[in-house]
Amino acid sequence: GTFGAGGYSTAILESANCRLFAIDRDQTALARGEHLAQKYGDRFVRLHGCFGDVESLLAAHDTDMLDGLVVDLGVSSMQLDEAERGFSFRFDAPLDMRMDRDSGLTAADIIRTTEQDDLANIIYQYGEERMSRRIAKAIVEHRALSPIETTAQLAAIVRKVIPRGPKDQIDPATRTFQALRIAVNDELGEVHRVLAAAERLLRVGGRLVVVSFHSLEDGIAKQFLTDRSGRGARGSRFLPESVSDLSDPTFTLPTKKAIFPSESEIALNPRSRSARMRVGIRTAAPARIDNGGSA
Repeated sequence: GTFGAGGYSTAILESANCRLFAIDRDQTALARGEHLAQKYGDRFVRLHGCFGDVESLLAAHDTDMLDGLVVDLGVSSMQLDEAERGFSFRFDAPLDMRMDRDSGLTAADIIRTTEQDDLANIIYQYGEERMSRRIAKAIVEHRALSPIETTAQLAAIVRKVIPRGPKDQIDPATRTFQALRIAVNDELGEVHRVLAAAERLLRVGGRLVVVSFHSLEDGIAKQFLTDRSGRGARGSRFLPESVSDLSDPTFTLPTKKAIFPSESEIALNPRSRSARMRVGIRTAAPARIDNGGSA
């Protein structure tokens, strides 16, 4: 999955005699892996790209099968702490939010060009924000007068629509910022693509590990593994086999539910509090032929 700060990569390389491919669309993150490249040589390979493109990235290195795939989803702590990236309203910075700063639209581009209804849908679907239509209306009204180009500007607009109550534990702008970041980086689409690729790439017995930090990503991973393990709703006995889902399970699940961080881990890394991990073990069943676009 994404290399990020290299925590998973370091732990795997230290505990197993294997070759590890580290994928990240953020060149800055990959550059931080130089110490691992120096220590482990050709056992550690850095690949610049999206994890949804893992198959083509690996093919360039004559690799078409894996023993394990770790998918660490979402924005990294380092990206949140880099003011100039525009991921957080803790800093006044340009509204960028791109994980790959060399490609794609920025958050400012989306705010400037997206129609009001579409903007409301982005904020509602990706941010799970109930006040999405009021926020979108306020954004459109503001941009008609002057451009919205910084994190502070956007946060102020949202806070005027949703005043922070005394018992509110999160900033009113949090969900809108999450929604824009997901839209900028097509994060949910990437999750669908990497899960489908994992089914094709993993050897029998290979492990798929998915670590997510919000309900949208976790919901996709949960649905995929539930479906592929045969634990989902089976086809109706009143329908022909061509309509019913009678495919053999492609994954088994060592745990029925998500795994959460321990209190000691949360104490060491407070941002891990919202993390949840799901694991699947590849069976010998052939990969589904319907998994190209969604999981």
